Amino acid sequence: MDNRAEVRDFLTSRRARLTPGQAGLPAHGGGRRVKGLRREEVALLAGVSVDYYTRLERGSLGGVSESVLEALARALQLDEAENAYLHDLARAATARAPRTRKRRAEGVRPGVQAMLDAMTEAPALVRNGRLDILATNRLGRALYCDLFRDPVRPANHARFAFLDERARDLWVDWDRAANDTVGILRAEAGRRPYDRALTDLVGELSTRSEDFRQMWAAHEVRLHQTGTKTLHHPVVGRLELLYETLDLQADEDLTMLVYAAAPGTSTEDALRLLASWAATLSDDAVGATAAE
Repeated sequence: MDNRAEVRDFLTSRRARLTPGQAGLPAHGGGRRVKGLRREEVALLAGVSVDYYTRLERGSLGGVSESVLEALARALQLDEAENAYLHDLARAATARAPRTRKRRAEGVRPGVQAMLDAMTEAPALVRNGRLDILATNRLGRALYCDLFRDPVRPANHARFAFLDERARDLWVDWDRAANDTVGILRAEAGRRPYDRALTDLVGELSTRSEDFRQMWAAHEVRLHQTGTKTLHHPVVGRLELLYETLDLQADEDLTMLVYAAAPGTSTEDALRLLASWAATLSDDAVGATAAE
């Protein structure tokens, strides 16, 4: 990823979405030639000179102090995910590209897999920052059976979301799921600008999916920590699932995602049915049989 271009596009897009009224500034009469705030207005709000802010917006974040970054975040009204992304961009601008790139694991430790397998009533999976699915329990594989029909390994959540039409059937609110997916990848790009596999993935999706290309250009950033997700599963139907994400502290960049149903709901019954269905099949047969 080109750090200077990322900084420029991110700051420009955040500036463009704010009106003077939203920023607490007077809106003077006359036509405005720019969408959103002017550079001098952001500089005023952040307490820096116009020339300095202009350099920042052109991509020069290297060596910028924490206090200036926080002032920018306040001026542009960044949320938690956007603020973290801005700081990641600044760190990447300061750091040198690594001479050797550490190869990411394509699996998980046996202890992590044992933990997944011990969860027999909750779908669970482990993924990395670019949304490769590295491990699941049986119920997790059954939940995302259509995703695992793709023979490419590791299976990838983003590739499924944008390149497989079954994703639009699985996620009841596909637009939200797709935007969340892009936002997670955008945040990962800020943290790991030299990840060649991530760059290749973004390039592939940009080439093959107009939806992805438009969403990526919006420079939205997302955290995906907790919430609810509504799916329409090809075997058991509608599922209203709670989810939590847990960072694996001993494994850099790996996150465990666990789903659950609220007690006493139809989704709880549907998960039991899904578990019964999955128990009759081998792991390799889960996706193939769901498609029949």
